[in-house]
Amino acid sequence: MKLRFTGISDPGLIRSNNQDAYYIDPEGRFFIVADGMGGHAGGEQASHIAACEVKKYLLDNWDSSQTSAQLLEDALWQANQAILQDQENHPERSDMGTTAVVVIFRPGEPPWCAHVGDSRLYRFRDSQLQQITEDHTWVARAIKMGDITPDEARIHPFRHVLSRCLGREDLDQIDLQQLDVKSGDRLLLCSDGLTEELVDEKIASYLQESLLVEKAAIALVEAAKKEGGHDNITVVIVTLE
Repeated sequence: MKLRFTGISDPGLIRSNNQDAYYIDPEGRFFIVADGMGGHAGGEQASHIAACEVKKYLLDNWDSSQTSAQLLEDALWQANQAILQDQENHPERSDMGTTAVVVIFRPGEPPWCAHVGDSRLYRFRDSQLQQITEDHTWVARAIKMGDITPDEARIHPFRHVLSRCLGREDLDQIDLQQLDVKSGDRLLLCSDGLTEELVDEKIASYLQESLLVEKAAIALVEAAKKEGGHDNITVVIVTLE
């Protein structure tokens, strides 16, 4: 299956720096989006470490006997340990952490996704957008418990509070899932700078309108900025042909 892909990251209109990071393997084997937190230097460092460590582990072990799920899980655990080590070496960054969402396409296996935090993976199929990952946030848990509605969650003061992220000693789980994909699908990896500004229906409309992945990515980022651009915005789009 042939893939067409692109990525773009923008600081938005409020933040002076960009604490997001992303990486696209030139051969289309894997895709990474990370959204850092913990102050200017800390957030940038955490997301950069995560993207670099995941990339390095995947490249070093791509042809190993590990399954895709094992490969992804070990890559994110290594990223978590690298961030913890950096915190130890630089106490001024002790509160830094980052989200991460990673998708890999490995020969002979279906694609897999791993994620921690609230950076998301969506699948766009037959004009319908489906969120594949589940946010590791206080509000996502509250929605599941029936304590608040999705509309209330969008404006809730705790909407940015993560229940899980890389860079924590108490991180106990990395979510892994095999992806159901077919020709014509589009995958969207993004930071919450996009989803904070645009509802799913609006995101779907831009994925529907733009056949070229590059145009769709730019359109999404510009739309998020028009809605306020309060956070860094990162978008990676993969079209399966």
